[in-house]
Amino acid sequence: MDETAARAFRVLIIEDQALYARAISRELTRRGLPNDVAGSLAAGLALASGERYGAVLLDHKLPDGDGIEIIPQLATAQPHVPIVVMTAYETIANAVRAIRLGAEDYVVKETAVAGLATRVDELRRRARLREAPGAPPPSPTVGLLGESPAIRRVVEQLRKVARLNTTVLLTGETGVGKEVAARTLHAFTADGRADAPFVPVDCVALPSTLAESLLFGHEKGAFTGADRLRHGAFHDAAAGTLFLDEIGDMDLPLQGKLLRALESRTYQRVGSAVQHPIHARIVAATNRDLGELVSAGTFRFDLYQRLSAFPIHVPPLRERGDDVLLLAEHFLAHFARQLGSPPAPLSSAVEALLSGYDYPGNVRELKNVLERAVVLSEGAPLTPAHLPDRLLSAQARPIPAPSAIPAAFVPGVDTLEQLERTMILKALELSGGVKTEAARRLGLSRFQLLRRLEKYGMSGREKDPS
Repeated sequence: MDETAARAFRVLIIEDQALYARAISRELTRRGLPNDVAGSLAAGLALASGERYGAVLLDHKLPDGDGIEIIPQLATAQPHVPIVVMTAYETIANAVRAIRLGAEDYVVKETAVAGLATRVDELRRRARLREAPGAPPPSPTVGLLGESPAIRRVVEQLRKVARLNTTVLLTGETGVGKEVAARTLHAFTADGRADAPFVPVDCVALPSTLAESLLFGHEKGAFTGADRLRHGAFHDAAAGTLFLDEIGDMDLPLQGKLLRALESRTYQRVGSAVQHPIHARIVAATNRDLGELVSAGTFRFDLYQRLSAFPIHVPPLRERGDDVLLLAEHFLAHFARQLGSPPAPLSSAVEALLSGYDYPGNVRELKNVLERAVVLSEGAPLTPAHLPDRLLSAQARPIPAPSAIPAAFVPGVDTLEQLERTMILKALELSGGVKTEAARRLGLSRFQLLRRLEKYGMSGREKDPS
């Protein structure tokens, strides 16, 4: 690694055990990673407030307090800097607490110092890729598509909790993509589970008479009609992911049996006394307020507590800005592959209508709207006539009138479009034609900038090293 890059990625070690701290420091130095050591929370915060770091290694138990508790203060002093918590006593509760407060990782001190240094080296490489001039923005998802801050927060939470074998509760309106989020978590899992089964179970569709058998399985002869051994969803998920969709609609008696299974990490088939271990991660999802269901007496409080160890809210499409157009292009490409034809282009009129609608049915509704439009267009470019009436009649989001721009704001600029075009040209000039850097200067995502370049007929004029 070159000397400049090494200086840019300095590591702060907050650890009171002098021998352990010295061993980490030596190994990092050997790898060309400069570092500072603090033996207490107060000393660590003092260093963090005066020096810029690339990563922080934080001991859980320190003489002057709990390291996990100062994660928010460290995150404020060192924005966007990964914090790795080191502990001698690993517990799921502390791991979840650390991750939820903003830690990047949670490692046990039994891990070899070389392994810890390798983890820091990975963080350094990731930072260099992210900050390289002209580098495209990191792929935000495995399954979830979007560049909005709202969806990026979800993806980052999924990425972090993937390291922990804890139960996850996904909440959000119908159609936001909770199952896609669950599959994204499944793919992020780093311990091999991503290659294991993903087993979805629709709790709404579970018939009350067969629900227990479908989840846990049954022995031959366990009840009338049980003419053979049946494996249930827990068995089928193996060491993978069991996704319990719309958990709020599960019957109360089955909720009790599910709670016992989650508490003991074992299950037994109907008609059997043999306990089988649960190896799968459990991910539950609901579009209902489980707290209200608990108050109404239709959902068990203890099961709610057990499921919500790590809740993640998937935002509605109306809160995701230009993700609407990104998703639209994705769906159009998908339908084009099915038809064996080029994707239908989006005109500015269609873009405006798609962007101006609130989508009560969320991503699922957008997909259905575009599938209908592709069928109606029969391969021709999409027009407003191919969209449903509800989009045509929806009120577009308000845009400030051109007269609201002071005449002297930019000489010779009288409209918002002229102002935006001028700002884009200036940003491209200052960034040497690199679109990713120009987007950063403008406070846009790269996708948003590309859409505006296409809108103004500028997409082919500026260089793009990526």
